[in-house]
Amino acid sequence: MGGDDQWASIHQDILNQLTKRFHSYDEYLHLRLVCKQWNFNLSLIPSGNKVLWLLLPIPTVAAERSSKKAKIHVGTISKLTQRRTRILEEKEIYHLTMPELQNNLVRGSCHGWIIMVLIYEGTIRMLNPFTKVCFDLLPISTLPNVIDIHGDKCIIDLESTYGTLEMDTISMHKINVYKVITNSAPNNDRYNDFMAVVIYGGYRKLAFYKANDTRWIKFPTSHKMIVDVIFFQEKVYAVDFDHQLYEFHIKKKLEPVRRIYEGTPLYQHDTNIMQYSYLIGCDDGSLLMVVRHIRLTKHTEWWRYYKTIKFDIYKLNKNAKVWSRIYDLGNYVLVVGLNSSIQILASNCKGNKIYFTDSMVGLHPDDDIWRHDIGIFNLKDNSCRRVLSDVNFFCPPVWILS
Repeated sequence: MGGDDQWASIHQDILNQLTKRFHSYDEYLHLRLVCKQWNFNLSLIPSGNKVLWLLLPIPTVAAERSSKKAKIHVGTISKLTQRRTRILEEKEIYHLTMPELQNNLVRGSCHGWIIMVLIYEGTIRMLNPFTKVCFDLLPISTLPNVIDIHGDKCIIDLESTYGTLEMDTISMHKINVYKVITNSAPNNDRYNDFMAVVIYGGYRKLAFYKANDTRWIKFPTSHKMIVDVIFFQEKVYAVDFDHQLYEFHIKKKLEPVRRIYEGTPLYQHDTNIMQYSYLIGCDDGSLLMVVRHIRLTKHTEWWRYYKTIKFDIYKLNKNAKVWSRIYDLGNYVLVVGLNSSIQILASNCKGNKIYFTDSMVGLHPDDDIWRHDIGIFNLKDNSCRRVLSDVNFFCPPVWILS
């Protein structure tokens, strides 16, 4: 029996066990190239160990001239943290040309898929960046605040005492969706349980839809200014601008859970400091609230210049009603931004850190290619290191766990 035949005849169960020992995607790709049978039997994306990627929407030179094509640079988190400058020229960065992001905006990431808004069509689309499989969520035209669309003009409900507003349809597509999450990947065999939640509108309200719904449905509360939302333990949790927590039962028509939590972080009013919260569900059933402090510097009419200076972390134990401040993550890292915020065990990088990307969508002017706030916060010494600060992106970078 030839050498190639010996490799090809390895049982699939043994092959699957081998893949769990590879923590680098580069090494996994080489594993698939051992023989034709392995390349056929092993999926393009490893199903064992999860790898964290950072998607960097950077226009190519041609795109900067024509505003048509875009190149996406993707690299693993461990390799991105090894170097501070000239990071995009290193061999560890994987370059993927993704025309699917042409003229579109990234507005979320979960379960290995990115979620983007097609600004000319008004479509909200999930895209697997590795397999290029797409799945369309309900369009922007079915959001609760969209009253009518007639050609290049639309009428939206401001959902306040200001009534309605007529505006350009494409502009509405750009600003009406802030963040989208789903409870699972859009698999056909589980589609009946599929659910998506969106933060939408100028007042940052919540809407959802389930399989076979024809419109996004507003959550049955008077909440507003939501800054993050997650699925966790058969519930939807959301947090607003003032760090107030909202809890909804998925299986009870998303009825709100009325609870008062003690020790909720107080919003510190400072004209030069913005605070921003993220929610993370943990394996032990506890909930984390991660408060990000951002220093603002005014530039003409826009708060364009800003950078993260620190994070505070609060923990709500399972079935508890009191938030407690924590100062150490042990061997875990937190990953926050426009992605569905997550906690992961540090395997090939150091723990006790927070990896963050820019989620300040509202601070960027329309059609602006601007630098974004990306970096690593170390809880051990409270240091904050920014990366890629000299690179322009056409929309905020986003983490992908795949």
